[in-house]
Formats: sequence, C-alpha cells, structure tokens
Amino acid sequence: MEKREKLYEGKAKKLYATDHPDVLWVEYMNQATAGNGAKKEQIDGKGRLNNRITSVIFEELRYRGIASHFLKQISETEQLNRHLTMFPLEIIARNIAAGSFAKRYGMEEGTVLSRPVVEFCLKNDALGDPFINTDDAIALGIATPDQLDIIRAKAREVNHALTAMFADINVTLVDFKIEMGVTSDGTILLADEVTPDTCRLWDKAKTSAGHIERLDKDIFRKDLGSIIPAYEEILERLEKLNAAHQFTE
Repeated sequence: MEKREKLYEGKAKKLYATDHPDVLWVEYMNQATAGNGAKKEQIDGKGRLNNRITSVIFEELRYRGIASHFLKQISETEQLNRHLTMFPLEIIARNIAAGSFAKRYGMEEGTVLSRPVVEFCLKNDALGDPFINTDDAIALGIATPDQLDIIRAKAREVNHALTAMFADINVTLVDFKIEMGVTSDGTILLADEVTPDTCRLWDKAKTSAGHIERLDKDIFRKDLGSIIPAYEEILERLEKLNAAHQFTE
C-alpha cells in the first residue's frame, strides 16, 4: 500500500490518499485540544496511544458484530481505513449526565439517565458544532430520513456494544461522540475513532458518590494532570480483553 497526498488535517489526525481509491492512510498526532480548539497542547505519546486504543476497540466491536471503516493498524501511529463519504454530523450517545448535557439541563454530573440519549451536532468548527435535530439535518441536505433512522439505530447498537465492552474492563461508559459515513454501495458504517478523546470513561472501582476517577480527555479539559497514565491504563485493560477474545475465536 502506497501513501500519497494529504487530504485532510484535523485536530488529532491526518488523512492521506493511497494507491487504492477505497483506502485511506490515517496518522494519529500528539495534539490534544479542548473547547473547540481554544485549548491546544502537544503531548508526547498521545498519537501512539490513541491509534492503538481505537484499533483495539474497532477489533472488539467487530468481534461483537459492529462493522466499521477500520481495516488494520500498520504502525505505532498509523492505520488503514475504508474511504467513506462522511456525514457532517457528530453523533453523541449519553448514558449518564455529564459535560454539556448536565450543564444544559441543570443536572448533577453522574446522574444515570432513564434511557440512553442520542443527539446530533453539525460538524462545523466555524459555527461551533451546533446542536441540530433530524428535521434540521434533512432540510440542510445532510442525510435522508431513512439514513438518519439507520444512523440513530446504529448509534444505539454501538452504545450497547461499547457499554458492555467497557464494563468487561471495569470502566463506566458515560457518553461518547462518533461519526459515520457511507460506502460507494450505500452501506452506512461507524467511522473516525473511538478513544478516550471521544468518550467519557470512569473507573468503576475508584469512582464513588464524592469522587470521579476519570480515564479520558476531561483530565486535560479540567487541568487535572497528564492524560497519558489514564490512556495507558485503558489500553492495558483493552488489550487483555482483546487477547482473550482472539484466543477463543
């Protein structure tokens, strides 16, 4: 596989074309951002950890019946993905009140929701990634009603699988943000990444009514220390789980 011209550079990844039109070469960077890019820092090792974490998570999701754009990891910081036409949507699933959801509705952080919530935001940094509903998305030509039904259903499937997966490693999945895209034959797939950058993850054993043990980018957002030990902890637990599943396949 030959790496060719750079197609896109975001906050955490660079995307390159390859000699195969349906395959992207993805490079994870060490950059950490928060507040829609207002806070920015280079953190050694972050790209390596996120590349490996998301690779293991996509492998685990495949084991649990969830298809994605992930093909394979090819280096410490790089992987190959299927080239999709992306929906300009941030798809957010929430199990517990935290972050903007808790602030928006005046809820105490840590309140378990009566049912998981799926929300959409328009993926547009210049506009601040505003919240939109399905009627907005249809009117803007972002997706068809049928596509939005599939996206919402797949988001709930991903939430179910991720919740179970993280529970297996004694971690609570509070919420997460994903993206989806469509293949040339019209199949909608999970895409982008699933990492502690895009999920809120709390250590079950160390979280109590008076304390949250965070294993995600909130450590960076809230200036609570280095994210690297938390990301290493998540990776260590995930790799043990992944190794057990590969052994039993």
